Amino acid sequence: MASDTASTASGKPQQHILLVTGMLGAGKTTALRELEDLGLESIDNFPIRLLKRLVGPDAGGGALAIGFDCRTRGFVPADIIAQVKKWVEKDGLSITTLFLDCAGHELERRFNETRRRHFLAGDLPASSGIAAERELLAPLRRWADVLIDTTDFTSNDLKQTIREQFAQTAPQQMTVTVSSFGFARGKPPTADLVFDMRYLDNPHWEPALREQTGLDAGVGEFIEKSAVFASTFEKISDLLLELLPHYAEQGKTYVNIAFGCTGGRHRSVYTAEKMAQVLREGGFSPTVLHRNLASRAEDPVEGTQHP
Repeated sequence: MASDTASTASGKPQQHILLVTGMLGAGKTTALRELEDLGLESIDNFPIRLLKRLVGPDAGGGALAIGFDCRTRGFVPADIIAQVKKWVEKDGLSITTLFLDCAGHELERRFNETRRRHFLAGDLPASSGIAAERELLAPLRRWADVLIDTTDFTSNDLKQTIREQFAQTAPQQMTVTVSSFGFARGKPPTADLVFDMRYLDNPHWEPALREQTGLDAGVGEFIEKSAVFASTFEKISDLLLELLPHYAEQGKTYVNIAFGCTGGRHRSVYTAEKMAQVLREGGFSPTVLHRNLASRAEDPVEGTQHP
């Protein structure tokens, strides 16, 4: 989406509209909050019949994200599509539609987890409401400009995808994220580069270190004692320091480097922190995220202890 300082041929400021819709529970609220952080004014569940007051060449310039779903008053997909087509024909109006989708089984899990009733389910199970909603929204899904499936996404995954897709202007410097995760809890779907640290001895099986994490000195000392850690870490850091400038030259805006171990609390955390420091010394400014740092230390998650 272009800068909100752009103007049309008539001299009026250009307005950029991002319509955000999709399945209930697919992440619309998270997406709108992230868009707001990107500088868009965000409005959710605004009555459809009143949208014309916000949209059009006389409404002023800027970037506006409008969220709506099956709960929104006046929600009729065919009417919305017809209205947007009319808006697109007007001078000074740029409209993009984002549809957030998610698999039914995951939506059911999310509704059960939050104990919220699906808006269209009534006294029936959530699956009935989800099925009815999917049929209702089918025309919008087919028509949308951008489709994001959040089935395997964490909240952070969705935020990163929104930033990559809708940042209004490319940052002056490529954004690098270094993250840690546990393979036992699922791989991060948006990682560009994944390094498996499970070849190192697992601190979990050391009683004194089990409840600690890769942020604690004792865990770091244990990992550093490995005969292969220093040499492999150096090779990985050399690879990243060589690759990242080339990514920047190709115009890549975001790079997510993920380090994984079994549970995501020890080896991956320590390596991610250490690698972030190397990248800072190399002239980058990485953000560090630890997805499973707060997870419990559990033997079934960590697997079998090797002799």
